Amino acid sequence: MRHAILIGGAVVLGSVLVLAAGCVSVPQQRAAGEAAASIHQRYLDRQASESGSRHELPDLTDPSHLPDYLAYAALNNPGLEAAFSRWKAALERVPQVRSLPDPRFNYRYFIREVETRVGPQRQAFGVAQAFPWFGKLELAGGVAAEAARAARAQYEVKKLAVFHRVKDAYYEYHYLARAIGVIRDNRDLVIHLESVARTRYKAAAIGHHDVIRAQVELGKLDDRLRSLEELRDPLTARLNAALGRDVSLPLPWPKEAPYEPVAVTDDQILAWLRDASPELEALGHEVAGSRKAIDLAKKDYYPDVTLGFEYVDTAGAVRPGVGDSGTDPVVATMSVNIPVWAEKYAAGVREAEARHWAALKDKADREHTLSGEVKMVLYRFRDAARKINLYRDTLVPKATESIKATEAAFRTGKATFTDLVDAQRVLLEFALAKERALADHAQRLAELERLVGRTIPRAPAGPAADKPETKNRSSEGDKP
Repeated sequence: MRHAILIGGAVVLGSVLVLAAGCVSVPQQRAAGEAAASIHQRYLDRQASESGSRHELPDLTDPSHLPDYLAYAALNNPGLEAAFSRWKAALERVPQVRSLPDPRFNYRYFIREVETRVGPQRQAFGVAQAFPWFGKLELAGGVAAEAARAARAQYEVKKLAVFHRVKDAYYEYHYLARAIGVIRDNRDLVIHLESVARTRYKAAAIGHHDVIRAQVELGKLDDRLRSLEELRDPLTARLNAALGRDVSLPLPWPKEAPYEPVAVTDDQILAWLRDASPELEALGHEVAGSRKAIDLAKKDYYPDVTLGFEYVDTAGAVRPGVGDSGTDPVVATMSVNIPVWAEKYAAGVREAEARHWAALKDKADREHTLSGEVKMVLYRFRDAARKINLYRDTLVPKATESIKATEAAFRTGKATFTDLVDAQRVLLEFALAKERALADHAQRLAELERLVGRTIPRAPAGPAADKPETKNRSSEGDKP
């Protein structure tokens, strides 16, 4: 019975110290809870997924548009899920480093009992709690919180990268559909020209070599068309990979990729890069965390304090009639570590300062690199817009007029068949160049949005990108 009372007393003492430790760390735990509560709503979705219910992914069918593909990737891309999990893990680190160390329970058994006036001491129970120097826990939590904020920004970086991959593959796939349509239209045109050449040959107006040349041009277009058609599987695999799907799954032809001019200056884009880029934001949090790590390293110059209680089990005195016989002493204990290795702590501070300096330079270097990338992408973006206006509004219409005029002249003998074939080639190359410029423009806009970390405002709608003379038949389905 006596031993049960002793053990119970030790447990009570331990509970008091544990509660004291808990009271000290309540503000830190509350702050950590508030940080965790601010996590993206997607965490709740993930929990629902883990409990058995799955996200309902959008159907990617003929009526699907680019937002459907982006929604699919946001819900299904494994790389994005990995980045989210790293963010979640970083958040869970905050309450760990802000909490006090675990209390320590001590037990001593006297192999040879210590004889005292009031009786022999047989065993002792104790509980001790270490308390780091003032501000250490808060600074450690601050470093972990900055790391969690950096992980959140890295999640945004990954999300933008995934969306860019989807857009880039989607626009390239759309270009393939349009290019196939252009080649098919030109193939029909060459078939028509070949029939005209046959008619002229039968009338002895041209030689047989002109008919052969038309057939050669037709064969070249057939080969080019076959190459483009065989490119469909690799491009669907690329888009499926960005979506997190099996690369062998089929995908319909994209229905649209509108021409979207913007109305912003280079200075505005660069300002958005500095203000909104999640990559620079992540590096900024690394800088802030490394600055707090310097202050944390300086705390090593101060001692940590350990407080505790000890209960000593004492038997009754050997001599009868001794006052306080069998009284169990209760001892309050305190210990501190002695920070005497100054050079060790100075090295820790210098290490933290070097890491802070490296983080600052990494951020400055990355900002310069991103600014250079933005300037190059802006050049390619504006060059694509210039080519769209040139081919769509000038060269393609002129080439269409040229082939009509050349065909009329050929029928009357005022032009050669070589002139007619050359006009057809020019129309083909101009039409393909226009479609390539449209795809490049959309891809560079997607790249700009990835770099600056925000949606770039579009200019008021201008002329439609699609013209009747280059209507893409392949985008109307899988029919030849």
